[in-house]
Amino acid sequence: MPAANDISPALLWLRRDLRLADNPALHAAIERGGPVIPVWILDPVAEATGAAHRWRMEGSLRALARDLEGLGARLILRRGAALDVLRDLAKETGADAVLWNRLYDGPARARDEAVKSALRSDGLEARSFNGALLHEPWTVETGQGGPYKVYTPYWRAVAERVVHEPIAAPSRWPSPQGWPASDALDAWGMAADMRRGAPVLAERVEIGERAALQRLAAFLEEDLRAYAEERDRPDREATSGLSHHLAVGEISPRQIWAATQPRRQGAVAKPAQKFLQELVWREFAYHLLHHSPEMATDNWRPEWSAFPWREDGEAAEAWRRGRTGIEAVDAAMRELFVTGRMHNRFRMIAANYLTKHMLVHWKVGEAWFRDTLVDWDPASNALGWQWVAGSGPDAAPYFRVFNPQTQAEKFDPDGVYRDRFIAEGRAKPHADALAFFEAAPRAWGLSPGDRYPDKPIVGLKEGRQQALDAYQDWKSRRDAA
Repeated sequence: MPAANDISPALLWLRRDLRLADNPALHAAIERGGPVIPVWILDPVAEATGAAHRWRMEGSLRALARDLEGLGARLILRRGAALDVLRDLAKETGADAVLWNRLYDGPARARDEAVKSALRSDGLEARSFNGALLHEPWTVETGQGGPYKVYTPYWRAVAERVVHEPIAAPSRWPSPQGWPASDALDAWGMAADMRRGAPVLAERVEIGERAALQRLAAFLEEDLRAYAEERDRPDREATSGLSHHLAVGEISPRQIWAATQPRRQGAVAKPAQKFLQELVWREFAYHLLHHSPEMATDNWRPEWSAFPWREDGEAAEAWRRGRTGIEAVDAAMRELFVTGRMHNRFRMIAANYLTKHMLVHWKVGEAWFRDTLVDWDPASNALGWQWVAGSGPDAAPYFRVFNPQTQAEKFDPDGVYRDRFIAEGRAKPHADALAFFEAAPRAWGLSPGDRYPDKPIVGLKEGRQQALDAYQDWKSRRDAA
């Protein structure tokens, strides 16, 4: 397939960066001067992600394909081992370069390093770029030269650092004379594992780069002012709602940072600062994951491997199904099924109840969130669970046991959030509460007419005490060793 000019085509290997604006690999590919062929590969790394993430990714691929068509380009889809697919496409198209934006989790890093080495051995140009973070993890160091392990000093280190301005989307696309064949997205069945949940999510999740940019603009204009005071209130519209767009790369952190900067002065300075701190918490998670890749699968603090965690079982299953008998926990778990997301404050409440009151290993919860969150992020998910459990860096002390009831009274004082997602016992259940039963697996046998649990599967006082006893026993044994 000859090139449109004397410069050979470049393959733009897209992954979790499904946007046209502020896409450094895309910009570099166009700057080369030759045709650019965008490709997305369903390889074993991509297939190993959870059901909700794959559903979300499928929607984003459709949106990006439409945007590319508007520029006269095509998104090429291929399935197989990434290196094999890229080699085949290079031969088919005459491409002599492959460019992509970096990922930082262990499986992706291992794959990308192997691909880069092999392609360069083949004589191809292989380059990667930072399209996912404000700062590369290895560029932020303590005064002693090592990585940060606590968030607050990390924030201070990057708060005033220069962040490069976002790159504009291309106004034209350098297309090849002919396009290589592409798989049909429908044939992959990426959303199949969502089953009954797919149509429920489809009604509640806005997808695509344009939707992400519109949401950012609306948040900054309408919701930012209340962010600092109300971000912990799930009954208020006070959060950005950008997490799922960030997770698939429909928007970049640099775009968010740049759009928020003018608001760091004046009446909204405090909420703008708080919002940027939350954005940088994501950066901190990737900083940690880069330097400690085992954080995704093992206790960051090795001594916690001896803690008497309980494995999966009846209690964890009640938690997954939103049937613990604790409304704050159950509402959060049902929100997850209805929207694919979970309010951050109640995400902590649900995680705390599992790991403290139930004493169930954080890995059980991490795996469930990995499978069910449309905003699943490998670094944030791992850090969040270990932070709550007490086994991670910058962790809340294990003995800080949330009381879900008092948390609900403080952050959902009128029960609006709980009423929105719990149907049992309500005369006129909210549509979202009923939608949970549409999305939940039939095998669970749940119905809105069921009786809500008469008592918690683990009582709050009882659970708190057994958590403290387990911690004290573990600490005593560790200190004596």
